Formats: sequence, structure tokens, C-alpha cells
Amino acid sequence: MKRLIYVPVIHTSADLGSLGKDITKRGITDLGEDFWREHLRTIDEFWQVIADYFDSIEVSGTKIYQDGMVTEGEIGGKIVEETAKMGSKNYELVLRLLKRGAVLMKTEDFPLVKKERDRLLAIIQAESPFEKLITFIKYTLTKNGLLNHRDQFIAQQIDRTLNHGEKAILFIGAYHSIKKRLPRYFRVIEIKDIQKIREYQKLLPSHKKYRERFKELSQYLISKVGG
Repeated sequence: MKRLIYVPVIHTSADLGSLGKDITKRGITDLGEDFWREHLRTIDEFWQVIADYFDSIEVSGTKIYQDGMVTEGEIGGKIVEETAKMGSKNYELVLRLLKRGAVLMKTEDFPLVKKERDRLLAIIQAESPFEKLITFIKYTLTKNGLLNHRDQFIAQQIDRTLNHGEKAILFIGAYHSIKKRLPRYFRVIEIKDIQKIREYQKLLPSHKKYRERFKELSQYLISKVGG
């Protein structure tokens, strides 16, 4: 049996490097500064309850697979350190786990990750409304296929590099679908319900219309794991 702790990730601007500032600016514009700050506080608390869970278990020797991680070893460790310094809660937690004896693994295929990042960057950097529309349409038409290719690579990479009897942790964006691509001999432990994480993100732009449900989902995000 191969054991995998599955952590659905809600990305913050610090996770996204050069894309982060543009996404923050867009979030404030679309949702308002007060609500955007409230959303960020929720995400900070979400990461705190995830960190509390991992503080309670043994992680030495556990393999870490991270969304977007295209390398491992010393270079991978440097990426984790630098992104943690930028304020990424995800990478701060990964860094803590590595210091406790966990092992960082290459998770993704660089060309696939770069292709998706380049297409997102093209949307953000588009100068005119028409150009933005065209780049957005192009991205929309190809994003599902690209995500499927990434997910297939990630699932194969985990299966190939995780031995029977070993334990791993996967930090992955909630819209990825890795679990269904893993062989049946994997025991997957989801510490947060992926569907609820997706619903929170989906309702974010229309939180006023679905106020009560959004409040319920926000409370779920910050609830204790297993509580």
C-alpha cells in the first residue's frame, strides 16, 4: 500500500510570483478591499489549521509533492525557501515539514507548467480589452486539456517515485483531479473536502448573492482538521 495525504490548496498571491500582484489588484477591484482582506484572513486561518494538523503527526521520511514543483533536491529546497520568504503559507508549511525530515520531490513537468503560466500571464498583460478577450478565449479553450495533461503527469510521478509502505503528502490546487488517476493500491487521506474548497472558490465572486452558504464554507475552511 502507498499512503497519500491529500491537501487541496487555495493559492495566495505569494504562491504565484510575478502574477501575484496583478491577481491581488484584480481581487480588490472586483470584490472590494474590505472583503478581499477578509478573504485573505480566511485563507491564513485555513493554512493555520492545516499546519496544526501536520504538527500533530510524524513526518520524517515523508515525501512531499507540491503543486508547480518542477525540481527537487537543493534547487527545489531553494525555491521553497524563497517562496516562503515572499509570504506563501503553503511554502512556509512545506519548509517546516522539510526541516522536520520530510523529503521534497519533483512533482510536475516543467514545459506543461510553463505553458499554463505563460497563458495566464498573457491575459493579465493584455493591453486592450479586445486583446484580453482573445487571450482569455484561447486560454479557456485549452485549459482543461492542459490541466488533464498536468494531472496525468503528477499521478504517474507520484506512483513512480513513491514505494509501497511509504507515506507522502500532496499539496495541490483544488481544481486538479489527481485522486481518480492513482492506482487502487493507494490509500488517500483527504484532510479537507475538495468539493467544498472548490465551491468556496466558485462562490467567491458572487459571495453577496450566496451569503449564508459562503459563510458556511468559510467556517468549514477554518475548522480544525478532523473536528
